[in-house]
Formats: sequence, structure tokens, C-alpha cells
Amino acid sequence: MTRRELFRRGALSLGALAVPLGAGRAQRPAAPPRDSAASDRLYDPSMVQPRARATGLDNDAEVKAIEQRLKCTCGCNLDIYTCRTTDFTCTYSPQLHREVLELREAGKSGDEIVAAFVAKYGEQVLMAPKPEGFNLAGYLVPGALLLLAGALLAWVLMRRSRATMASPLPALVKPGALATMEAAEQERLRQALAEVDD
Repeated sequence: MTRRELFRRGALSLGALAVPLGAGRAQRPAAPPRDSAASDRLYDPSMVQPRARATGLDNDAEVKAIEQRLKCTCGCNLDIYTCRTTDFTCTYSPQLHREVLELREAGKSGDEIVAAFVAKYGEQVLMAPKPEGFNLAGYLVPGALLLLAGALLAWVLMRRSRATMASPLPALVKPGALATMEAAEQERLRQALAEVDD
């Protein structure tokens, strides 16, 4: 078989596969199963929350930066911007986004908006705690522990390498034992061969 024949047969087989797969036919959405109420609810397009019309402020860099500092209150642990742009069933993030826009239109700065959210929802609305008071431990202790563990590991490795360098390697085989071992091994092999021959 030549290379041309191989390519021709491959193209024909791919073309034959495309026809049964329904290439070129329009697909219709499958009807929801009629046996359960839950499946009807999932098929219902009204389950997706209606969204307000997008404006230029929705994707403004400053609004995005503010929303990325604030956590959504729906319990997803995402920031407001990520939650509102990825989870279209969330009812909390669009409301929080509208609050950010209202405060922004009122002339408040980013820090003032964040402070207003902390005053309304508490410090748990922040994606990262403020670096003050006891919260400093959350920033400093992990780094200090990593440095301490690294220093301890370096000290142990240095101590072991010094101990290894100071002690000479033990002699595994004594100089005259090699010939004795070989002779003993040869004698054992001779006895084993003699038993097999018998």
C-alpha cells in the first residue's frame, strides 16, 4: 500500500464517521424528563437570576480592584468580582456590586468603600485581614516558622556532614578474608555439585 492510498483511505473513513454523527444538522435541546419536579426546576431557564444591564462601571479597573478586596457574603469565599462574573445563580454578589457602584457614584474612594463594607458586614467581609493588632500574627508567624524550620534543617545537615567527614569509613572486608571467603565458597560449590551428580 502506498502512502497516497493510506491517506485516501483515512480521509474516506473520517468522512464516513462524520455522516452518522449528524454533521450539519441543527441540534434541539432535549426535553426535560417528566418524572420528577426537581428535574423540571433545573430545566427552567427562569432559575438563572436576571442581571441588570451592563454599564461601563461594571468592568472599570477601580471598581474591579475594590470588589477583589471584598468577600461575597453568599458563603462561596470568592471576592465579589469573581462571584458576580462566574456564578450566575448567586443573588448576593449583584446586590453587593450595586452597593459598591452606589458608594462609588457618591464620590467615595476605594478605602472609604471598603471601610463602609466593614462597618456594615464586619471584618469577615475582607479577603485579607487588616495588618494590625493580633492580625499581624497571621502575617508574621508563618514566615518566622518557615525561617526557623529552614535554619534547623541547615544546622542538622551541617552537623551530619561534619560527623561523616570526621569518621573514617569502616573496612567492610578485612584484607586476608577475601581469599578465605573465596576458598570457602569454592568448597561449598564443589560439595553442592557433587550432590547433584550423585
